[in-house]
Amino acid sequence: FFVLMLLTLILIIKTGHGLCQQAEVCLKSVINSCEDCIRSGPYCMWCKDLNFTKSGEQETVRCDTKAKLIERGCKTEDIIFPEDSKQIDKEDPLSESFNQEKPVQLSPQKISLKLRPGLSTTFSVSFKRVQGYPVDLYYLMDLSYSMKDDLENVKGLGKDLFEALKNITDYAQIGFGAFVDKTVLPYTNTNKEKLQKPCDENDQQCQAAFGYRHVLNMTSSETQFKEKVTEQFISGNLDSPEGSLDAMMQAAVCGDKIGWRNSSTRLIVLTTDAGFHMAGDGKLAGILEPSDEQCHMENRRYTKSIDMDYPSVGQLAMQLEKNNIQPIFAVTENVANVYKELSEMIPKSEVGVLSSDSKNVVELIKTAYNSLSSKVTLTHDNLPDNVRVIYTPKCKDAGQPGNSEGVCNNVKPGEKISFDVTVTAESCMNDKSFTIRPLGIKDTLTVSLSTNCDCECKDPEDSIHSHCKGKGRVKCGICSCSEGYVGQFCECSIGDKDKRSLRASCQRNNGTMECEGRGDCVCGRCQCHTTESGSSYHGDYCECDNEHCEKFQNKLCGGTGKCNCGRCECNAGYEGSACQCKVSEEACRTLNDTVCFGRGTCKCNRCECKEGYQRPQCQLCLGCPDPCQTKLNCIECLGFDSGPFKKNCSVACRKSIYHEMVDQFTIPDKQCLQKDTEGCWIKFKLDQLVREDNYKAEILKQRDCPEPPSVVAIIGGSIASVALIGILLLMLIKLLLYMKDLKEFRKFENEKKKSKWAEADNPLFQNATTTVTNPTFTGE
Repeated sequence: FFVLMLLTLILIIKTGHGLCQQAEVCLKSVINSCEDCIRSGPYCMWCKDLNFTKSGEQETVRCDTKAKLIERGCKTEDIIFPEDSKQIDKEDPLSESFNQEKPVQLSPQKISLKLRPGLSTTFSVSFKRVQGYPVDLYYLMDLSYSMKDDLENVKGLGKDLFEALKNITDYAQIGFGAFVDKTVLPYTNTNKEKLQKPCDENDQQCQAAFGYRHVLNMTSSETQFKEKVTEQFISGNLDSPEGSLDAMMQAAVCGDKIGWRNSSTRLIVLTTDAGFHMAGDGKLAGILEPSDEQCHMENRRYTKSIDMDYPSVGQLAMQLEKNNIQPIFAVTENVANVYKELSEMIPKSEVGVLSSDSKNVVELIKTAYNSLSSKVTLTHDNLPDNVRVIYTPKCKDAGQPGNSEGVCNNVKPGEKISFDVTVTAESCMNDKSFTIRPLGIKDTLTVSLSTNCDCECKDPEDSIHSHCKGKGRVKCGICSCSEGYVGQFCECSIGDKDKRSLRASCQRNNGTMECEGRGDCVCGRCQCHTTESGSSYHGDYCECDNEHCEKFQNKLCGGTGKCNCGRCECNAGYEGSACQCKVSEEACRTLNDTVCFGRGTCKCNRCECKEGYQRPQCQLCLGCPDPCQTKLNCIECLGFDSGPFKKNCSVACRKSIYHEMVDQFTIPDKQCLQKDTEGCWIKFKLDQLVREDNYKAEILKQRDCPEPPSVVAIIGGSIASVALIGILLLMLIKLLLYMKDLKEFRKFENEKKKSKWAEADNPLFQNATTTVTNPTFTGE
């Protein structure tokens, strides 16, 4: 039992190991030549043997994996497979120590690769940091007012800094620069007096506001460093963040003005106690032009400080990497986390925490330099599209293999390490190149890259070959026909036709694929290939085969029919799309011995009803219009000789309706009540017979017709109504006039009551002085 278990375990391990290995597969598509084959996959090979294919067989079979080609009978010497190649063009040995000449820290320096697309090639790159390699350190200090105490300590740091660097190399240089912020609102007070003296009134030693100023070029003189730094005074601004990124960008891109050496380890030490402004913050001051990453320094000052926005972190990181500069952020505790996040976005950078007065800055720089120099990161620039690179470090403290960089940690000066670089080209390309280099180091490796996508078949030089019927030449085992001839062996003369029209006759429905991809177009007709099972495609365009029909119970055409061009031809007694049914009408028969009531067909012993009719026997039609309405015109003309069909009633209705005039209904179906064209109500019942439009109708003999209206009553009523309405209108008008007069009279009465009259004689009135009497007046 234990022996059996052990054997089983060994078998599982071997099987699992086999499954993990990458299988060589050639995924072919449209293959017309050896070049098409080579480009279709990394494991595709081409057989150039003239007799490898038979007449009518696709030339695609020449393209396959090596194992399958040999299995089909192709000789090894007839298999075309372009192989990878690599050539080291320059490999200067690594330098042992620095000797005032340009040392070599990376080897090789130039390499040429010619790759097969999809396949990888690996080469080794060696690195050794030269003992005593020169160091250029640029001290970039924040001179805002909060750094006043730190500046006083920095003025005495020269001696300690040079001593620390001399422990590393004999070829050290130090430069100095200072920054505050842009001299515009809201960063700096733009009052004229405040621009000249932005510090407190009591502080006499205060220099004018500025953005960035380069103070001292790279120098190995301790005295000169001390003199220049001693001349510096504090300045000031308004907001807390400073223009750190502006200053670092100018220090990086103005190499000739700063004094960076070509062969040196370049360091920028940024000391500050505040955060930094970055791209976009310039909008607060109306500065919209982005940083152009160019040097704009005149008279040691950054001249575009108020014209260009701050650089982005990405722009700064790119320029630092491009110029091989490694930043060290010496910052106070309050902003340490901010600069740690910044350091994660800038390769080869370190962060150290300053004491409140910057006394520990020298120790901080030494620690940061050791950390930077002991970590070697190999990466690339300008990688072409569709090219992958994987770095595998070979050292004591190696990082994980990566496709963007390889890392070795804790590397000591003079220690030799190496990296395996694996390059893969995914597509064909010519004369491309990219650069591999260690971050922060000037040494580079230039990789020239081309792909091997062509076939070198060493064809016969004869322009006419017997294999091609004397009408063409051999190219990688297949015939390249002379003008006027086509075919696998140039056996077809196209005469006065051109190749395009001849090939078009093999394309169905003006498509783009000849013979549906299942045959060869020979002399304008399709010669079909065989299927995988050995049968042949057929049809004018090889569009048919006898293997792709519907299956029933996992049998083609249910085992009771033959497949022909994708459709089943059933044997006698069987039917259905997969010949799955015996021919029978038992379940389709109705009580009146009809098949599906004549409103459907019986297939597979099941009714397939016409639209609207319901299974199982197509008796009811839930989706059909109401026959009470659709047959009304026929009922009216058949029963009462009226309506739209009166003149051709026998033609329009007698074939679809058998009718009977009755006094009482005998049909159990629902009663129809419809109004005819004369306004009478007709009552009838319909019974649908066999077939779709065939009814028996029972019609009540008596219609319900309404009595005609009385003309005299209508006229009299109309006249009386008009008269009554006229009288009512007159009475309404009279009432309104009365109401208006009554209102006016009451108003007059009220005015009269308000008047104040007295009985007295008018002083201007004089009585008559003469009295005249009529003698004839009797008083009556």
